[in-house]
Amino acid sequence: MPRRHIRVAGAPEAPLRAALRALRTELGVPETFSPEVLEEAARAPRLPSYDATDIPLFTIDPPASTDLDQAMHLARRPGGGYRVRYAIADIAAFVVPGGALDAEAHRRVTTLYFPDERVPLHPSQLSEGAASLLPDQTCPAVLWTIDLDADGRTEATDVRRALVRSRAKLDYAHVQKEIGAGTAEEPLALLKGIGELRERLEVERGGISLNVPEQEIVERDDTYELAYRAPLPAEGWNAQISLLTGMAAADLMLAHGTGVLRTLPAAPDGAVGRLRRTAKALRIDWPHHVSYAELIRSLDPHRPHHAAFLQECTTLLRGAGYTVFRDGVLPAVTSHAAVAAPYAHCTAPLRRLADRYAAEICLAAVANQAPPDWVLAALDALPKEMADGNRRAGTVERECVDIVEAALLKDRVGDVFEGCVVDVQEHEPTVGTVQLESPAVFARIEGGTAPLPLGERLRVRLTRADPGTAKVQFAPA
Repeated sequence: MPRRHIRVAGAPEAPLRAALRALRTELGVPETFSPEVLEEAARAPRLPSYDATDIPLFTIDPPASTDLDQAMHLARRPGGGYRVRYAIADIAAFVVPGGALDAEAHRRVTTLYFPDERVPLHPSQLSEGAASLLPDQTCPAVLWTIDLDADGRTEATDVRRALVRSRAKLDYAHVQKEIGAGTAEEPLALLKGIGELRERLEVERGGISLNVPEQEIVERDDTYELAYRAPLPAEGWNAQISLLTGMAAADLMLAHGTGVLRTLPAAPDGAVGRLRRTAKALRIDWPHHVSYAELIRSLDPHRPHHAAFLQECTTLLRGAGYTVFRDGVLPAVTSHAAVAAPYAHCTAPLRRLADRYAAEICLAAVANQAPPDWVLAALDALPKEMADGNRRAGTVERECVDIVEAALLKDRVGDVFEGCVVDVQEHEPTVGTVQLESPAVFARIEGGTAPLPLGERLRVRLTRADPGTAKVQFAPA
């Protein structure tokens, strides 16, 4: 599920980039790999016997991406319906269980995303090289074959190790243009049809996909400006293929009796209430009879206020966790509230530790075998490892947002803004959080003598904005 996407444009020596470098140092983010890890990463992989290089796979990613986890091929089935073939990078073919590379992946857990760079889970010679599904490179993969009926519902699933060879590296803008112009060849043209079928099924089951815009901070003449890039429809169709595979993986695990699911309980009333106050601050009409899911589908990410609200909706995903089960004893909670179905992370193993284990369990399930001993030995500790890694990623995200917002407002200390109070501390009612209308940022508010009016509009004065300390603060005007 999505996190905030923030990208910084500007010179490496710019103050904002300097603050981000200092943050990495402060958080102890590892930016290099040990010689032992690099030595293991240079070893030849274990190659599968099944050759699927005849399948003309293609990848769809941002133009600059080189850590390519997924490649697909879409086709019509002779008897009706569709066949989705989805190759996932097989990082396990390169990792020796218990080795230095494995231990480092368990220490890092996830790739960390900063606005100016990313800190990878695996060495770049793997994640952007030998293990990546780059075009015209033969490499090992976990190949999913999912047969759908004419309505896009899953009828059959197979997964096996295979050698694959992607034919093309496509980007979203190119895909959108080709499909929109009607010039895309059928394997690519089917992305829209299958994606829209899966989107309709998502609505039917009550699921929600957040089309979270990318937030860009652009430096101009020693000041910063905030802009949003709305996602293209092709990005949503592509995401549906990944969701389809994650749901198929969860079904295999539940049927086999061993697995690691990505679960999310329904959002608590307090969190939804806070979002309602945020909507009010951003002048988004949210009638009480309209559900959260209905509101999300009505928003236009091209509109800045809607884009800002969609960014804040990611807060409802922070209760997600990993649920392990084994020996046929199923957990009490098996569903992900946003997906509205059982779901597993299995499509991003270059960037997320749990996906390597999910793939092994699914491969074993299809083969009607027990998962490898190294998988079972690590399974019980995996939820805590992932929680710790996601907590670290969340800290990175929050601190980056604070730095970016401080940079955005650094020259406006003393200015008055229109906002809305979205949180008030229970035991200190003069302290809380305010959502500005423009620019659409959250920040701490304190310094008044009267209790803050929760959920009400308020004129506030900026009292502090320091990118070096990532602090933004307001007081009632």
